[in-house]
Amino acid sequence: MDTKNVVAAISLSAAVIVLYSLFFAPEPVQRAENLSEKDKIEKNSDAPSLDQAETFIKISRDEAINQEDRVAFENDNIIGSISLKGAIIDDLTFRQYNTELESNENVVLLNPRNIEDGYFIESGFVTSDKNIDIPNSNSVWTLKGNNKLTEQTPIKLSWTNNQGITFEKDISLDNEFLFTVKQRVINSTDKKFDFYSYGQIIRNKIPEGLSNFYILHEGMVAALDGELIEEDYDDIEEQKFSKNADKGWFGIGDKYWISSIIPPREKEFKVTFDYKDKFRANYIATKPIELGSNSSIEDEMQIIVAAKRVDVVDGYAEQLNIDKFDLVIDWGFLYFITKPLFYGIDYFFKLLGNYGLAIIAITICIRLVFFPLANFSFRSMAKMKALQPEMVRLKELHKDDKMKLQQEMMALYKKEKVNPMSGCLPILVQIPVFFALYKVLFVTIEMRQMPFYGWIKDLSDKDPTSLFNLFGLLPYDVPSFLVIGAWPILMGVTMYIQQKLNPAPTDPMQAKIFMFFPLFLTIILAPFPAGLVIYWTVNNVLTMAQQLFIMKRTTIKTT
Repeated sequence: MDTKNVVAAISLSAAVIVLYSLFFAPEPVQRAENLSEKDKIEKNSDAPSLDQAETFIKISRDEAINQEDRVAFENDNIIGSISLKGAIIDDLTFRQYNTELESNENVVLLNPRNIEDGYFIESGFVTSDKNIDIPNSNSVWTLKGNNKLTEQTPIKLSWTNNQGITFEKDISLDNEFLFTVKQRVINSTDKKFDFYSYGQIIRNKIPEGLSNFYILHEGMVAALDGELIEEDYDDIEEQKFSKNADKGWFGIGDKYWISSIIPPREKEFKVTFDYKDKFRANYIATKPIELGSNSSIEDEMQIIVAAKRVDVVDGYAEQLNIDKFDLVIDWGFLYFITKPLFYGIDYFFKLLGNYGLAIIAITICIRLVFFPLANFSFRSMAKMKALQPEMVRLKELHKDDKMKLQQEMMALYKKEKVNPMSGCLPILVQIPVFFALYKVLFVTIEMRQMPFYGWIKDLSDKDPTSLFNLFGLLPYDVPSFLVIGAWPILMGVTMYIQQKLNPAPTDPMQAKIFMFFPLFLTIILAPFPAGLVIYWTVNNVLTMAQQLFIMKRTTIKTT
């Protein structure tokens, strides 16, 4: 067996597999447990429906904000307001994140319900008693006490019906992204009532700029009784999802942002994802709270509307004891590689002050970890290269007897203690690390809009230069498919040089195919994040250095 043939075949196969999974693979089949959950008959419950017939005239965001009385909120991370009409959180902007690299416009996530891309969060109590008036989307609440919600100043909202029942909400905000809502119902009558707490996130339409990429989930997400559930928008348009649980959380996730609700603890609830002219993710208690005469009831829920920073997400998961909340960041099936890889890069970033340098540092660490394995592989490849003349002689000698040729080749391998498959090991080792690093660059907000040196202004985006306008020296822009930047070209050059260090195929056709492999990967990887291309380039350089060292120390004598 010709080692070069094996390496070439595996290299091409690996590239096809990786590229297919990144760009062309269909959506994964939903897990059997999720499908079976959908097929189950839902548990019987007397809880009322959260359906509301609403009709709104679409207006601009500024008009929607200004036409209603509001209470503002603000901390170092977010700014916005709560509408007193419906007591909903429907105006939220991230203060530390801009929409574009060169823009000063902050990212807006939540919007009023009566604009086209309405996206908001509401909560409250409902009852199955049709004779009781409860606050709805048109009810105007009264602000009591503090007139602005901050870390130091919580607010109180109140609404009273004509039947002697008052609804109150105490809302507090921490210094990051957490709203805590204590809901209360006060009964000043001699009657008894049953109430069910609820909370829901409503989004009018699928957001613009949806990645719709195989390796990233965007849409409804939950962790209920320890089970992670991910539902895409198109899944929910076709069929709603519903499940009863005793603990957990749910929300709607974007690539970099999450809106989530943690229902009251130690109480069973039902989570539903559905679509009826708008997307809804909600919970409702499955068992009522009895409100006695001249008494009150209270419930507490938590709302996290956050940028998916790892320290923030992990901090809330630990601080609030939220099971699997760290999975709002889609680390993927290589979680055990992807997340430690992020922590390694983040450690070097804090040490070196630049994520590009951090990627180079983690590349060196990865090479050190696999140094013994690579040494073994390169020694074998060096021996294979030294054996090339003898292999050519054997092929010429036994060109008409393939069986004899195979026997002689195997005898040669055995004599020189060469394993022709060992040359594949570096490639096989690099594939999961390459994919995990791509995942880190693609899904973590920490990498977003982070610069390297020179022309790389965003490591999570492609190299913006192009060979076809001489990297910006010629005064015209090129089509996006012709943007093949300096770093991808440098990567291709290092791959070509590295290829020359390996034993060459004896088959002319395979030699030609293998010769074009660096060019093929250069074109394919050009639109990938610049940070990934930097990793691959540095890894190639380190590999060549190690391989040259091994080759100089490897000698073969054949007779």
